[in-house]
Amino acid sequence: MSQIPIIVGVGDFVNRSTSLADGHEPLTLMLNAISTALSDTGLPDDKRQQLQSAIDSIDVVRTWTWPYDDLPGDISRKLGVNARHQFYSEHGGNKPAKLFDQAARRISQGETKVAVITGGEALASLSAFAAAKKLPPPGWTRTKESVNSVFSPTGRDLGKDIGAVHSIGAPIHVYPLFENGFRANRGQSIAENHEESAQLYAEFAKVAEKQPYAWNYGKPAASKEVIGTVTKRNRMICFPYPLLMNAFNTINLAGACVLTSVAHAEELGVPRTKWIYALGGAGTQDSDNFWERPNYHSSPSISRSIDAGLHVSGLTKEDIDLYDFYSCFPIVPKIAAHHLNLPITRGPKPLTILGGLTSFGGAGNNYSMHAITEMTRLLRAGHGRHGLVLANGGVMTYQHVLCLSTMRRKAGLPYPQADPLPAYVTGLSVPKVVARVEVEGNGETEAVVETYTVEFNRDGAPLRAYIVGRLKGNGYRFVANHGDEETLRQFSAWEGEKIGRAGRVRNDGTRNLFVLKKEREGLGKL
Repeated sequence: MSQIPIIVGVGDFVNRSTSLADGHEPLTLMLNAISTALSDTGLPDDKRQQLQSAIDSIDVVRTWTWPYDDLPGDISRKLGVNARHQFYSEHGGNKPAKLFDQAARRISQGETKVAVITGGEALASLSAFAAAKKLPPPGWTRTKESVNSVFSPTGRDLGKDIGAVHSIGAPIHVYPLFENGFRANRGQSIAENHEESAQLYAEFAKVAEKQPYAWNYGKPAASKEVIGTVTKRNRMICFPYPLLMNAFNTINLAGACVLTSVAHAEELGVPRTKWIYALGGAGTQDSDNFWERPNYHSSPSISRSIDAGLHVSGLTKEDIDLYDFYSCFPIVPKIAAHHLNLPITRGPKPLTILGGLTSFGGAGNNYSMHAITEMTRLLRAGHGRHGLVLANGGVMTYQHVLCLSTMRRKAGLPYPQADPLPAYVTGLSVPKVVARVEVEGNGETEAVVETYTVEFNRDGAPLRAYIVGRLKGNGYRFVANHGDEETLRQFSAWEGEKIGRAGRVRNDGTRNLFVLKKEREGLGKL
């Protein structure tokens, strides 16, 4: 018989202290979040202990902070249980929603009785220990792998692929490619686009200002003017995003959800006011390589995950009262809102319930766990009937959408028996990519800019341009860096659309180098 999966407890834990004496590891933060989630069920002590003893599934979102040898096992032992399902995810911001969806499915199929999904980061504490030259932190779980530095997604080895040859591949590089492509496709000027991003993140900051678990809770929200104005404290990272449009990851946060079936909740006496129904979920991913995406103004993985998530949950977008769109950079909620034809700014339904990864805090891979816990609290409190969480990971690569509700699935239908989407997006036309541009007789090849970004030094000077272009002769795509200082200057400028501009590309033996034609030489076309 199919079981109906429900959330019965949620918990978050924030450690705002950065003193070494208070520097608790992620395992400790997660255990605190789980304890809070168990207490959140409203059960008396004896029944709560019965619920804890029945935990037979523990899923953990991989933490950036610390290389545990067996984190799910550590949690299981600390809880005094021997969970038969223990899983530690790979990296990805989509994992909280995906693990939740899979746990709900196991409950519905009778494979799991009580599931815990958790994750957490202590990068603020780890950074403090690193600054004090006390790595590994004393008292933290000993592991086989030593830690000598603090993890950063921008410091990862890019490997030796097309992107790496051109020094591009980190999130700070790739998301701006889509922001610029999205802007140009909509016919926005750079100034209009920047104003929109600043307004969006100012609205997000106001949400975080009142969110008790936000890293910035209690501090005045940054205004549109502060977010949008480039200063020494809000320096440019990669065009068009200054620092306050980038995720802030130096936080100490953990979250946890406890799921069980309606039947088990009734048996234990969990108050119905605590029940929130899992309706369904869906997820897929685009190519891992940004140069193999169909275009730079849309995300098939986002649009398909949203559509499939709504469909398997028996909902339409009009049914959704609460949204939380993952927002490491403004482009992700923009593309999600655009797909659903929702206003990007000043809309009747905010695009976040947390405040985004800049103002709430970029909790490593675990941000959307906090969206699930907060969605549960808001639905319980009567702020709507249906909520949708979009969890994004990679460089806008993998997505998972989750729908939650105060109501069970329509017509008594069982929880979806499988993810409705394939692992990878299919059926797309992608331009052929050339790693090394073969030059014509004059040593250069005619080309057109498809999208671009520029990385800046800490002093505000432009460091390097990253260009995705198309060869005029055959439409093949290439990745390049700027080929002269004038081209770098133009790509760094806040006026004049560069997408669609013509230029010439050559290879210096290692990299493709692109030079813009002068304006009077005319525009190219893709």
